[in-house]
Amino acid sequence: MNELEHVPVLLEEALQALKLRENGIYVDATCGRGGHTRAILERLGSQGRVLAFDRDPDAVTTVRQRLATDPRLDLQHAPFSQLQSLLVARGLHGHVHGILFDLGVSSPQLDAPQRGFSFRHDGPLDMRMDPTVGTSAAQWLDSAAEAEIASVLHEYGEERYARRIARAVVRARAESPIVTTRRLAEVIARAVPTRERSKDPATRSFQAIRIFINRELDELRQVLPQAVAALAPGGRLAVISFHSLEDRLTKHFLRTEAKGIELPLELPVRAHETHARLRLVGKATRAGDEETRRNPRARSAVLRVAERTAEGHANAV
Repeated sequence: MNELEHVPVLLEEALQALKLRENGIYVDATCGRGGHTRAILERLGSQGRVLAFDRDPDAVTTVRQRLATDPRLDLQHAPFSQLQSLLVARGLHGHVHGILFDLGVSSPQLDAPQRGFSFRHDGPLDMRMDPTVGTSAAQWLDSAAEAEIASVLHEYGEERYARRIARAVVRARAESPIVTTRRLAEVIARAVPTRERSKDPATRSFQAIRIFINRELDELRQVLPQAVAALAPGGRLAVISFHSLEDRLTKHFLRTEAKGIELPLELPVRAHETHARLRLVGKATRAGDEETRRNPRARSAVLRVAERTAEGHANAV
């Protein structure tokens, strides 16, 4: 399947979760190569609107080439932590009917050697979602203390051999800087004493470094409260996660917002009196067997959905 034919993970499930209205206002906060964006546009009427953005300039360029002629689309290059400012500037804050997040790294990013996300292709060790800003993975590994490297691998990759790998990285960089994905993968492979079945020894470390370099969990923590505030009553928030840390953070946030204020169980309190800003919609959804056969990367995908209540909303009656 080439990039033009690429179908996003959990596409139909995400579209159903958003409960699309013909002339609604929607946000694709991680537009990637435009799969979800295009599918949303196809289901909207002439007055519908989609604000789509991505922190990856290559992704924005691709979507612009494919969809920019659609007057209903507002396409921007920005990290999703800028959700609130983008909506406020357009007078849409509090009026959005659905927001979609498709977290993590995309297939085109993994498959492009020059981006440095994957140990399966040799390329420059970059890993930045936006290569125009910030520190690359190679730059960080060249200067980070051994303890910091071990901490990142353990915290973001749940790597049991984090200290061994960190020690090996520091030794290797003393000989020469680690500037390619292949070199880092080789250093990790030599440091890991055992192998997980069907998993490359570099998997967890590459994942951890990518999450750290791009501040992915920090971005998510910033944007989830913004998303709740941005929705109109009845609007839907849909989050697709691929990593246990992302999913754990999302699940905790949604449950907390759906619970509202903690009150003694014996109090005769109605649901709306708990000040819950969200209502959970269904259970977590995973890709089915057919989709995972078609796209093995869908195996770890989890979709969680919640709906905005009128609680605390400026437009609530």
